[in-house]
Amino acid sequence: MTDPAPVFTDQKLAELFPPTRADEFFDALFGDAAEGAYDITLHFAGQQGDELHFELRLSQRPGKCLACNLTYGLPEVFSRHPIINMAGVAKAAAEAVGRPLAGWRLGRTTEISRELHMIPLTVQLG
Repeated sequence: MTDPAPVFTDQKLAELFPPTRADEFFDALFGDAAEGAYDITLHFAGQQGDELHFELRLSQRPGKCLACNLTYGLPEVFSRHPIINMAGVAKAAAEAVGRPLAGWRLGRTTEISRELHMIPLTVQLG
């Protein structure tokens, strides 16, 4: 496979995981998007063989406490939640490089700092 990095521009990543998705998630969860403690963005982290590696970055919102939230259980929640739609994100990422999706998985939440947590997403290409 050719280098997929040029495919995953900021614009493409925002198409795969729109910035509004965090607000939609919090609106469904709490009934008010303003209750959410973080924004979620998708970043491309590289390729290893037939795997594409991404990061879901959880960035603390002003006046909120990311460290106070239960972000460690999020991979399980995100893997099933229809608004987050990780299966759809993984499928679209594979299609963006012209390959079928063989599978995907979310890793464990990592605390980069009190204001930034990260959840790895691995997309396996067929």
